[in-house]
Amino acid sequence: MRFKPSYWVPLITHTARINNFLKQRLSFTSFLRKIQTPEARSSVNGGSAGRNFYLPGATVATIVMLGALHVRRLYDDNKIEEIREKGIEMEFQSDVKASCMRMLPLRSISRFWGFLTSVELPVWVRPYAYKAWARAFHSNLQEVALPLEEYASLREFFVRTLKDGSRPIDSDPHCLVSPVDGTILRFGELKEAGGMIEQVKGFSYSVPSLLGGTSFMSMTETGADDHGKKIGWKENSDIDVTKKSWWRVSLASPSVRNPAPACPMKGLFYCVIYLRPGDYHRIHSPTDWNVILRRHFSGRLFTVNERATRTIRNLYVENERVVLEGQWKEGFMAMAAIGATNIGSIELFFDPTLRTNKPQKKMLHIEPPEEKVYKHDSTGIWLKKGDELGAFNMGSTVVLVFQAPTSSPSDFRFCVKRGERIRMGEALGRWWNHNS
Repeated sequence: MRFKPSYWVPLITHTARINNFLKQRLSFTSFLRKIQTPEARSSVNGGSAGRNFYLPGATVATIVMLGALHVRRLYDDNKIEEIREKGIEMEFQSDVKASCMRMLPLRSISRFWGFLTSVELPVWVRPYAYKAWARAFHSNLQEVALPLEEYASLREFFVRTLKDGSRPIDSDPHCLVSPVDGTILRFGELKEAGGMIEQVKGFSYSVPSLLGGTSFMSMTETGADDHGKKIGWKENSDIDVTKKSWWRVSLASPSVRNPAPACPMKGLFYCVIYLRPGDYHRIHSPTDWNVILRRHFSGRLFTVNERATRTIRNLYVENERVVLEGQWKEGFMAMAAIGATNIGSIELFFDPTLRTNKPQKKMLHIEPPEEKVYKHDSTGIWLKKGDELGAFNMGSTVVLVFQAPTSSPSDFRFCVKRGERIRMGEALGRWWNHNS
């Protein structure tokens, strides 16, 4: 009689495990059915019984996402704080991680993030999710304009408005204000040829590359007229946008205007402001000015945190960005809104035609910038100091490049410090009018 080895023991063991898994799954399914009662469905849909029910998977993903981001932020903050306590200034040093990031589909990841944050959350979950976000990234919920339950998605919460009076605008007419809430990374005067801004100690990037051409360099090369006229700026003035462009931003650049020669007693300044994920995400006008040109660069979407600035060359130049150029009463003004990972979406409230982080047809990031000239009443888009002009999803970076008086010690001076926190509407710099 042949002996047949028994295979039933391991089979019984696996069967028991499978049965246990099925019981757990049935238990979880029963829980889901409980929260999908008519009352729960009504709560999810803001009291509407006829709308579709959103699966709780989005809620679970949101909670997991908030936890992961919080842990990462704590780790990064601790490392940076340790370095600062030792008095060490960060230097540029490329690493393997930066090289690997170039191979990641960051634009697709950012689009998925945009989809995830646009999913409508159950009403009862919203306060918990937004409070968790605020706790993780130090957002001030006392300034929020609406009750938390009224923000249907994380995206709506990101671009939230604030209560009236939360951001008073400095009323000094000889003052340039911060367009965003953020941290001052760099500021100064562009004195060297080529207009270089230090990204981090050991590496600088070109302002013409950031803005898309040599728009401001042409002004520094232009001689002064004998009367020291200001650049042709005037509120609601007639601006000829049909003549050959003096911006010379690119070979494909449309014509903009041909202004009067620049005054030689005006310097070119810059300021770089970093927005954290928990900051107020709307962008405002730093002064009264005419926006004449919008330029959209469909670039990469690297993260713009502290580690990225010291490991990725030309970080702001390579990333997707929207550049606004125009005129204010002291001359040239440009603002660059830099995109980043998960922040590919940049909105301009006065230009709904702008679409950022669109799928690219080519693998290489060499598409020419998309440009648009504003010809509203032949004056461009007129913005007053403090006007809302756009918004980021989450946080990113804003770079200002502008002309200001430099003829005497009483002229333009920055009134901020590196690493200092600043709120929208607070003064970046001031100057004194000799005629007043």
